[in-house]
Amino acid sequence: MDRSRSRRPSVRLPSVLSVHSVAGQVLILQVAVVLLLVIAAVTALVLQARNASLQDAKARSLVGAETFAHAPGTLAAMKSPDPSALLQPQAEAARKDSGVAYIIAFDTKGIRWTHPDPNLIGKHVVGSYAEALAGRVHQETYDTPGVGRAVDAMVPVFDTDGTVVGLVSVGITLSSINERVMEQLPLLIGSAAGGLVLVTGGSALVSRRLRRQTHGLDPAEMTRMYEHHDAVLHSVREGVVVVSGEGRLLLANDEARRLLDLPEDGEGRRVAELGLAPRAAALLTSDRVATDEVILAGERLLAVNLRRTAPTGSVATLRDTTELRALAGRAEVARERLQLLYDAGVRIGTTLDVVRTAEELAEIAVPRFADYVTVEVPAAVRQGEEPDGEASSTMDRIAVRGIRDDHPLVPAGERITFGPTTPQAQVLHSGHAVLLPDLSDAPGWHAQDPERARRVVDFGIHSLITVPLQARDTALGMVDFWRSDRKPFTPDDLAFAEELAARAAVAVDNARRYTREHTMAVTLQRSLLPHGLPEQSALEVAYRYLPAQAGVGGDWFDVIALPGARVALIVGDVVGHGLHAAATMGRLRTAVHNFCALDLPPDELLSHLDELVARIDESETGSGESAAVTGATCLFAIYDPVSGHCTIARAGHPGPALVHPDGSVAFPDVPVSPPLGLGAGLPVETAELQLPYGSRLVLYTDGLVEDRDRDIDVGLELLRDALAHPGRTPEQDCQAVLDALLPDRPRDDIALMVARPERLDPDRVADWDVPCDPAALSPIRAACARRLQDWGLDEIAFTTELILSELVTNAIRYGGEPIHLRLLYDRDSLICEVSDGSSTSPHLRRAATTDEGGRGLFLVAQFARRWGTRYTDRGKVIWSEQSLDAAETELDEAMGDLILDQWDEPTP
Repeated sequence: MDRSRSRRPSVRLPSVLSVHSVAGQVLILQVAVVLLLVIAAVTALVLQARNASLQDAKARSLVGAETFAHAPGTLAAMKSPDPSALLQPQAEAARKDSGVAYIIAFDTKGIRWTHPDPNLIGKHVVGSYAEALAGRVHQETYDTPGVGRAVDAMVPVFDTDGTVVGLVSVGITLSSINERVMEQLPLLIGSAAGGLVLVTGGSALVSRRLRRQTHGLDPAEMTRMYEHHDAVLHSVREGVVVVSGEGRLLLANDEARRLLDLPEDGEGRRVAELGLAPRAAALLTSDRVATDEVILAGERLLAVNLRRTAPTGSVATLRDTTELRALAGRAEVARERLQLLYDAGVRIGTTLDVVRTAEELAEIAVPRFADYVTVEVPAAVRQGEEPDGEASSTMDRIAVRGIRDDHPLVPAGERITFGPTTPQAQVLHSGHAVLLPDLSDAPGWHAQDPERARRVVDFGIHSLITVPLQARDTALGMVDFWRSDRKPFTPDDLAFAEELAARAAVAVDNARRYTREHTMAVTLQRSLLPHGLPEQSALEVAYRYLPAQAGVGGDWFDVIALPGARVALIVGDVVGHGLHAAATMGRLRTAVHNFCALDLPPDELLSHLDELVARIDESETGSGESAAVTGATCLFAIYDPVSGHCTIARAGHPGPALVHPDGSVAFPDVPVSPPLGLGAGLPVETAELQLPYGSRLVLYTDGLVEDRDRDIDVGLELLRDALAHPGRTPEQDCQAVLDALLPDRPRDDIALMVARPERLDPDRVADWDVPCDPAALSPIRAACARRLQDWGLDEIAFTTELILSELVTNAIRYGGEPIHLRLLYDRDSLICEVSDGSSTSPHLRRAATTDEGGRGLFLVAQFARRWGTRYTDRGKVIWSEQSLDAAETELDEAMGDLILDQWDEPTP
């Protein structure tokens, strides 16, 4: 503005006449107007001459085009594999001979076969040839590249069937003008000189007005402003459209023309007449404001920003978002697949079960990646074993999942042997995934089972990806992804399927290895648990043992027959899971059997077991070779069927439940001692129970009544309700308890034992008090013989007399009062028990030939199935057990009498 102000007061003629000022340029314009008048006259003459020349050129070009088009060999050359090689020499020769500007032959797509400039051969022709392509002659004047302005005649070349094979275009330039124009030049020059005088006089007045209107800008500055405006408008990557208030297109830059496919003559026409989509036309002519509103223009998605302009009209900017949308779509697919891989890592392999892991893989992939998923593994992998070194084509299908249940795929549970041409067999042998985008065109897959393959394709399943399940370079099976309701699989899908299968393969391998270890632990555990119950008549026993789903544990139970027709019931629990817990359980069970051989009462047995566990913990903790046993619990009970008396002791273990004959359930108060290994030498207390006939004693581990989701008090009440039914058998009680308390997936081992006590028939029990006098032996022996005769045991009467004579004599000679003899007739055995008030235990030894005695216990050991000593609070019990099925000892009667006489005292 400062510059314009300095120029306004100094308007002089020299500046007006300067060509650098607007005024000077106006002067030139005036002169140009005069010159135009002259040129107009010249033009009239030129046009007349040109018209004649043009008609002549059209006729010559048409004749040349028709001649070349119908020349022999032209049609054959156009139909040949290389038309340019045949037509270009002929065209150039004809052009030179005829004097035309060019002869161009091109195909129906507009690609040149011939041209005077060889560089333009193979390029697209300029101009319209639709009329000639339709079979008609077309003539028009074109600006031809490399030739200039020329009259062009275009004729089609027809094939024998009437179709257009190619086009021939011949052009003649308009370079000569009629020479008569030159005769009029003197007159025109004179007229121009007069006009120049008039122009010079008015230039000063026009210059001053123009300077005010241009604000003192020089033409160069105005040109630069226009160039900048034009460059910015047409070089930006956004379309710009200016629309008038009447809905007419005022301006559209090059990008807008491209995005909207606007016609060349679109400016000045109504927007509604430009062939735009209805929504796009409505938006551009609307009065509202729009910000990044997306519209569809052909196959493009355009983001439109629309603003009103003063006084009327609007300007819109257009941005192509098609590629952005495509990229956004691909990014969304990538995000979804990353999410799917994340979900697969979380949801696959939650149970460490091979079959369930395969089912989880199928569940996560359907329908987010595939419409149907099938998983196959070798039988060895399913069982937890290592797969064979050589790939086998026989697989077990362990999982099937789909969007529909009526699919024709082979169901789960079937064993399939894949043929060598199938993609599954290829996957097994190569270790690489296989993609079949079109199952209808897959002969190798069809060869496996043509009928089923046909039903699969007819069902709509059209695409397959088969991927190996590989972990540690070992093939564990394969997974098949099938599609029916979406687009076929692509190579990108193949890469994703391999990634998904690789993650699942790790989970399958973990499950397989866990299954193997779990099977080994279960096998070890079952080998350490009792395989059956011993034969005994004191209790009717039923039991259940259920390992935890998470792995084997240390729960155990046992039934041990004791001397005197008694039975020991044991239930224990080693805290923890795995091989160590199972091995520890076996050690404890063995120790209990050894202690039971000593016929210890429950409190002493648990005390010895506590000391043993403490010593084991001490030695193993110091060596660091294995974990300690601390945390083991045990309940030990001994039942005597003669008295119906039960002695119970427990170390950290849940107490028993007693079901009375009327169905009422009680939990007897059994004093609890610390768990094994933690007793620290504290005494173990016992409880004495009298078990009525028809009652049931229930022993169990804490896994039955305790759970993370259930308090132990709730579990005990459920146990009480399950047992509160009179007249049940132990088997029925076991089943009822498990039905009521067993969770769906036990987290801990469960051991349950139900025992119904039996009573020994009083008629099969005989006892006598024995005076501390050797003379009492003979009457006692006679009384026992009579009782054996009453029981029908005459065959073992002699052996029994030998045994009880030795036992009673030892009690009289070496024991203390009171002395008591008892005979028990139990099933297939006869038990003889002699108790006295001394704690001194006899010892078996072999007497020398010179010894007068010492052979009594040796004879007892020979004639009895087993014998031993049991200590009581008031002394001891020496017992022997004879088998009723044993053959009579071969002793003659004289020798027997001699042996018996050694225990008889002489009559006074």
